Amino acid sequence: MTTQNKFPLGWDEKRVRQMIEHYDRQSEDEAVAEDEAAFENQDQVFVQIPLELLPLVRELIAKHYASV
Repeated sequence: MTTQNKFPLGWDEKRVRQMIEHYDRQSEDEAVAEDEAAFENQDQVFVQIPLELLPLVRELIAKHYASV
């Protein structure tokens, strides 16, 4: 029995592989710089939530992007 992979809208296996390669090649200093830049982005916010709510939050985000 084969399992069909589900990718987010606009993603495919090639894009996932490229992202994996990016992070596999990234140095620790580059990773830190990328994380710091993400926190400076004014278009996003980081929110700490209980782990048990994560599936619900992911579902809400997916629904949002599916309707955009």
